Amino acid sequence: MLQLILGGARSGKSRLAEKLAAESGYAVTYIATSQPQDGEMSERVRHHRERRPAQWGLIEEPLALARVLRENARADTCLLVDCLTLWMTNLLMLDDAQRLTAERDALLACLAGLPGEILFVSNETGMGVVPLGELTRRYVDEAGWLHQALAECCQRVVLTVAGLPLTLKGTVL
Repeated sequence: MLQLILGGARSGKSRLAEKLAAESGYAVTYIATSQPQDGEMSERVRHHRERRPAQWGLIEEPLALARVLRENARADTCLLVDCLTLWMTNLLMLDDAQRLTAERDALLACLAGLPGEILFVSNETGMGVVPLGELTRRYVDEAGWLHQALAECCQRVVLTVAGLPLTLKGTVL
């Protein structure tokens, strides 16, 4: 089963994904996409690490998400990807303008054949004002397009606000 969990910053989306992963009954592997480059982001990563059960596996992959999913998806495994917008940011910041398109297309292409449970966590960024800068507008656009395409592939899509899940598609939580 593929699930997409969206929400704003500190909305409870990661906590919900971790709860669903723990309740899956499968071995869990957490796929972290962040590349902490400052103290604040390092603190966020530390907080997430401390919250996760010690027996969960961890893969840190900032770019090649489709490859990691193909290599690690198993019928008896739950993969938790946190977070897609950080992954997308990593790709946007590369000098290779085509890499984002290639990695996004690879991700979407591999989903139908993946076994097990896969939870995707991502920031919903398109609900505010239109950003002023070109890069931030591209970021919001790319995130919106990614979320739409991924939502089509997922059996469940949830928007999390104030720690409360609102099921947009699939079985209600």
